[in-house]
Amino acid sequence: MLYLVATPIGNLQDITLRAINTLKEVELIAAEDTRQTIKLLNHFEIKKPLISYYEHNKIVKGNYLIEQLLQGKDIALVSDAGTPGISDPGEDLVRLCIENGVKVTMIPGPVAAVTGMVISGLPTGRFVFEGFLPMNKRTRQERLRQLKDETRTIIFYEAPHKLPYTLKDMYNAWGDRRIALARELTKRYEEVIRCNLSEAADRYQAEAPKGEFVVVVEGQDQKVLMEQEKDKFADMSIEEHVEKYTGEGLSKKEAIKKVAEDRGVNKRDVYNSVMKK
Repeated sequence: MLYLVATPIGNLQDITLRAINTLKEVELIAAEDTRQTIKLLNHFEIKKPLISYYEHNKIVKGNYLIEQLLQGKDIALVSDAGTPGISDPGEDLVRLCIENGVKVTMIPGPVAAVTGMVISGLPTGRFVFEGFLPMNKRTRQERLRQLKDETRTIIFYEAPHKLPYTLKDMYNAWGDRRIALARELTKRYEEVIRCNLSEAADRYQAEAPKGEFVVVVEGQDQKVLMEQEKDKFADMSIEEHVEKYTGEGLSKKEAIKKVAEDRGVNKRDVYNSVMKK
């Protein structure tokens, strides 16, 4: 069986008893960075064979790990910190296991994205996790444009050297909105900066960010979106609006309903306006 073992994102006391016992019992531990993982294992006096498994060797090592699992070995997969399989090649190993009929289970624990969001002060009822944005500037800007009308809270991971550019691109794509930047989570010098996006962009143009960040951004206001939708049709008569949708293949009844939703008016008002013509 493959065990996905969540490890602390900062404070070592956040590890679970089940995680410790699993790491002691498996025959092999696959780690994103063996140098980091050995520190954790030494702290809890765990002595097990280690193998590296990361983005640039995941194909070769992934096949090797599948071979070992099919031979009957139990293997634990850990990332540098937090839950493996989130924004790391752990997801590829899980897929390989499923394709090869190998059992997979999760030893749950800390997730930096959820931790950062919960203490951000932004809405948590509905959220979307975007992980790391693309490295390429044009691709990154396009991704941000796609997220402009997202109404859910949006969570990102970002490296310190990329943060100033990312914040600038976010502000250019979305305008101002609330944001929280969390770093050193669960550690002694944990810091959460809560401000507007413009303030965050200015701050990190002036000072160098330190450490990995969880960036939590407020979603687009639903009322603003509705007003923007109404503005799209301000220069279009109700009749033209209905004809637009019937021309796209909707029935007249469906078109009237859609126009009423677009304009935030009663369906009967749309019906009456169309039928008078």
